[in-house]
Amino acid sequence: MNFLAMILQDSLQNPSDAVQQSVQHAMMMMIPIFMVIGIICLAVILIPFWFICKKAGMSPWLTLLNIIPLGNLVLIYVLAFAEWKVVPVAQLAPYPGGYPPLPPQNPPAPPVA
Repeated sequence: MNFLAMILQDSLQNPSDAVQQSVQHAMMMMIPIFMVIGIICLAVILIPFWFICKKAGMSPWLTLLNIIPLGNLVLIYVLAFAEWKVVPVAQLAPYPGGYPPLPPQNPPAPPVA
């Protein structure tokens, strides 16, 4: 980054064609890198929201609100306060007690007289 700043500063003081071309080449090399980083950042944000919207019973296309500035804030409020169209999971019967029942035992012997 310091190299780019030095080239830009030099191009302002001495505007030669070679320096201008080197600055243009450096900027042109950086554009695809920034585009790839931007696409990765969008994927990191959009994919979880896509699954959250699907699980909430809403259209997953609402995820595209994240691309609009402050659209993600709108989407978070929609998800927080909307009625989710999800059927609750049936609860399993809890285990009755700490220990299983005792096995059958022989009846006690009659008292001897």
